[in-house]
Amino acid sequence: MLRRNLLAPLAALVLVLIPAMSALAQSTGVPVFQAPYRAFSKNEISVFFTDPGPGYSLEGSYRVGFGPHWDGGVRGGFLDAGKGYKTALLLGFDTRYRLVDHTESFPLDGSLTLGLGFRNDGATSGMLPIGFSMGRRFFVEGSSTSLVAYVQPTITPMFADASGTAYTLGFGVDARLTPRLDFRFSAGIGDLDGIGIGVAFLH
Repeated sequence: MLRRNLLAPLAALVLVLIPAMSALAQSTGVPVFQAPYRAFSKNEISVFFTDPGPGYSLEGSYRVGFGPHWDGGVRGGFLDAGKGYKTALLLGFDTRYRLVDHTESFPLDGSLTLGLGFRNDGATSGMLPIGFSMGRRFFVEGSSTSLVAYVQPTITPMFADASGTAYTLGFGVDARLTPRLDFRFSAGIGDLDGIGIGVAFLH
């Protein structure tokens, strides 16, 4: 009942935030976003390539489920920002909790996302992304394929050797091609923008 009662105020909050924000990517500050629900039953291993402009990043991630509505994981990799910049090491932790289920009167599902991340290229930047992902899963008739389209506004306070707050609006489409394979595309606009592609192996 609590989750249903939160539907109206959370929906109103997101509708206010979307035009006002741009929302940082996830915990390591690259344009990889989260759908409102997980694709896996127990866990997943994924790899992401992003173009945050300039440069590129490569990351791996491991996520596990803690219950029907809650999951989380760890991610790590590196960011090559291009000539003249040091390669940065990336490490992040994030979690997702489902709060909103779609109904006849409201068509979207929604989850709160929280993270803690670090980027080190000689100096260490810390990030605390707080977001809300809203979207819906669609099934392709006659196949096992499903698509999740979503939007994720996020606000990210910075700490350590970084300061200020970053805003980004993330968009994504996840395509579950088989019960064990998920292909992901994401894009962000705002303070930290760019595009990302990834593949997840589900269990």
